[in-house]
Amino acid sequence: MATHEPILTDELFGDLEISENEKWMVVYTKPKREKKLAKYAAENGIHYYLPLTDSVRIYSDRKVTFTKPLFSGYIFVKCDFEKKKSIIRTGHIVTFLRVRNEEELIYELKQIHLGKTKGAKMEPTEFFEKGNKVLITAGPFEGLTGVVKDQKNVKEVILKINVLRQAVSVQVSSDQLEFISEGNEEE
Repeated sequence: MATHEPILTDELFGDLEISENEKWMVVYTKPKREKKLAKYAAENGIHYYLPLTDSVRIYSDRKVTFTKPLFSGYIFVKCDFEKKKSIIRTGHIVTFLRVRNEEELIYELKQIHLGKTKGAKMEPTEFFEKGNKVLITAGPFEGLTGVVKDQKNVKEVILKINVLRQAVSVQVSSDQLEFISEGNEEE
């Protein structure tokens, strides 16, 4: 029996907009501290976005549904220097990740938020880029290694014969792939 209360938090506190005085940052948290940091942020007026997903656990006598972060270990916050120092003092974080393009980050976060508000079921998956070398871990091609052909729609992996400068493709789904290394494929 659990001896602690679950931390209930909203996915979004504030807005997903860019402002002049505050910057959006990605916070890498200590393990299982995302909701604690979100609760702290809300209590201190710090805007954040913590995409959540439902998770179901089946125990011998019951089925329990709870929420967990969609991106384990990460929370997105909008803050200035003083609020950033306040977040550091919580002891919940490991580091801040540099955001090179704030507009792109906000666009991507809005896409996730919009999808969730429309009821889309989202689950974490591997991020494969065009040219990444991958191992096929399931299905009829299990054990083969190849290269991702298209980042936007990972359905096809290219198996190359470099000495011949020839290749064949196989149909797979992204849940059958494991990242091996970054490729140097040309566009």
